[in-house]
Amino acid sequence: MEGGLYEQVQRAAAAIRERGLGELRPQVGLILGSGLGGYADKLGAQPGGGPPLAFDYADLPGFPASHVAGHRGRLVVGTRAGVCCVAMQGRVHMYEGHSAAAVAFPARVLIALGARVLIITNAAGGLNAAWQPGTLMLIGDHIDLLRDHALRGPNDDRLGPRFPDMTKAYAPELRARVREAAAGAGIHLEEGVYVAMPGPTYETPAEVRMIRGLGGDAAGMSTVPEVCVARHMGARVIGISCITNQAAGITGQELSHEEVTETASRVRATFEALLDAILARLLAGQELG
Repeated sequence: MEGGLYEQVQRAAAAIRERGLGELRPQVGLILGSGLGGYADKLGAQPGGGPPLAFDYADLPGFPASHVAGHRGRLVVGTRAGVCCVAMQGRVHMYEGHSAAAVAFPARVLIALGARVLIITNAAGGLNAAWQPGTLMLIGDHIDLLRDHALRGPNDDRLGPRFPDMTKAYAPELRARVREAAAGAGIHLEEGVYVAMPGPTYETPAEVRMIRGLGGDAAGMSTVPEVCVARHMGARVIGISCITNQAAGITGQELSHEEVTETASRVRATFEALLDAILARLLAGQELG
């Protein structure tokens, strides 16, 4: 694509507006991980009354295409729980051959479209033996062990500062809203530290011991690049992991992607109920301005 990163982001956002979004500004961006993309299909009509909009990533300039099972590859705009949302129905990953910047590019476009809050979800391996598969974990912080960074390279001040602060990468005030939403909906929610690993292999037992020693509670292959660009552009982040399996060495069983998608499917209804409760709580708490 021609032009710098800022121009590329604006070009993608303009293409989405020209294809039906118009001047509508979504309030929340949703990045839906493995097995969770069905939530985007439940978005209702746009605030103006028009039907939900859907765009294939392949038709949007700069959007990389995913080839991983459970990641459909569509952008959907509509309302849920009274909130106008733009949802990524699946994402790409660095292990598919993309740079961290390319992985995070769609998140930048969500923000350029108007979303000032991103809710980023993922499937992750649990490092706490007490957490059974199907546990939902609110991300309180992360450890980045990826071998690339979404902000590596020249910085454009129109997007954000050269050195973004990550002290509150996962907005504390929004995490409080999530805990309130979970309690109100009767949904059990753990909280912990997410560790980003490059994949596509699952972690070895030795790596799991290392990650636990560093303070990690869950390990996955996504999320951190998107969080970094969100903070770079001044958006606030909520991160939630679905613990789909216990990490290597904890149970002695071998790991598989089928187990990940099966567990995500099993807890989908609970996860979707939590997302509904979060959106309603954000709206009621006037957290969407």
